[in-house]
Amino acid sequence: MSDWQAEDSVVADDGLFEATPEESENVDEPDVVSVAERALSSLPPGAPLAVRMRPRTLGEVVGQQHLLGPGAPLRRMVEGSGAASVLLYGPPGTGKTTLASLISGATGRRFEALSALSAGVKEVRGVIELARRRLLNGEQTVLFIDEVHRFSKTQQDALLAAVENRIVLLVGATTENPSFSVVSALLSRSLVLQLQALTAADVQELLERAVSDERGFGGAVTIADDAMEHLVRLASGDARRALTALEAAAGAALDTAGHQPGPVEVDLATVEASVDKAAVRYDRDGDQHYDVISAFIKSIRGSDVDAALHYLARMLTAGEDPRFVARRLVVHASEDIGMADPMALQTAMAAAQAVQLIGMPEARLALAQATIHLATAPKSGAVIEALGAAMADVAAGKSGLVPPHLRDGHYKGAEKLGNAVGYKYPHDTRDGVLRQQYPPDELVGVDYYQPTAHGNEREIADRVGKLRRIVRG
Repeated sequence: MSDWQAEDSVVADDGLFEATPEESENVDEPDVVSVAERALSSLPPGAPLAVRMRPRTLGEVVGQQHLLGPGAPLRRMVEGSGAASVLLYGPPGTGKTTLASLISGATGRRFEALSALSAGVKEVRGVIELARRRLLNGEQTVLFIDEVHRFSKTQQDALLAAVENRIVLLVGATTENPSFSVVSALLSRSLVLQLQALTAADVQELLERAVSDERGFGGAVTIADDAMEHLVRLASGDARRALTALEAAAGAALDTAGHQPGPVEVDLATVEASVDKAAVRYDRDGDQHYDVISAFIKSIRGSDVDAALHYLARMLTAGEDPRFVARRLVVHASEDIGMADPMALQTAMAAAQAVQLIGMPEARLALAQATIHLATAPKSGAVIEALGAAMADVAAGKSGLVPPHLRDGHYKGAEKLGNAVGYKYPHDTRDGVLRQQYPPDELVGVDYYQPTAHGNEREIADRVGKLRRIVRG
């Protein structure tokens, strides 16, 4: 794991709401300095780029337009007209902490931040008591709790009365589905708002702003097109990750350039060397997107587990949406394996659920497990062929009347129409199977499902043959 990835995985409470560069003390500059030196000298010492570039107004926030539209609850809170507690649920780097700080700034609310990784019941009660005293003076307190899902039930219960009586306005941030990690009493007292991963365009806008804004590099650097594409891919919709990677790459480029006048270009090689990631030729919206996913599925179908893992790694490294990969695995489990290994679908569904509930990077292990299961499973196309044949007959007009004895008989007058008359109940027999016509007359004797001799279908083939002989007589 590279340094910037490790930093991203740690909750950073210190410095999140430090003074902006405009509020910081002026830094003395030499009379003649390069553009790069001037940019570096103006940065607050020790503050990460992601902290310096944190949006100060709603207008600087990118993404999350589904929550920030006119009249939306989150916009009303940020503008100071809403007073509901909220749980912000979404992937890392999507703006949860930023939105909490903007809410706290609305109408002069006071801000208190706790991390569930370090705070206990004592700290929670201390903040609530402080908020209670402030309320007597007409001041409302916003209590921001990062990683709120890590609070125990006791810690969450300690918040209930204060949230219900609006002693504090709770803003909880979590990367896990609050329906599974937050107690129901607290859940019912809060709005649950789901943030989405930033789009590639959102991330690029942030990077371009960091390059030009005085809080960032103030024009001291430029980014080559292929380097920009690589940074966007590596970010995977995470603003903090994108800015941290840019900071590492730009810092390396500026160090190498020394006193070179004018902006310094950050190229692809510098980005690769700085963030310890190899560039992967992969366009999520172009040919490579379709070529790689096609190769992935065909490798699984061909039972080449190693090739399948290569293409999975290639997609994940390039920042492909893991939900897209999970969906393809679910489809493939039925399309190319089916009843030859019925557990394949369950494994694929479990991987898809893991992506939804856990998120990246941990969910990549579930995707890898599902890939290995599907690639090594016995293969059968019988499911898709059976459904295709049945749908082709329906499209050709072979949709005869439902046999009278199979029609619904649960209404008055059904018997007079002959509906459900003569139906034989299979459970009345010893084997639970009996002779009876089920398809329309035109389709009697048609075999859609043709089991293979692969895996579990080897046994199913014998059973299907016996069942057809009994049912058809």
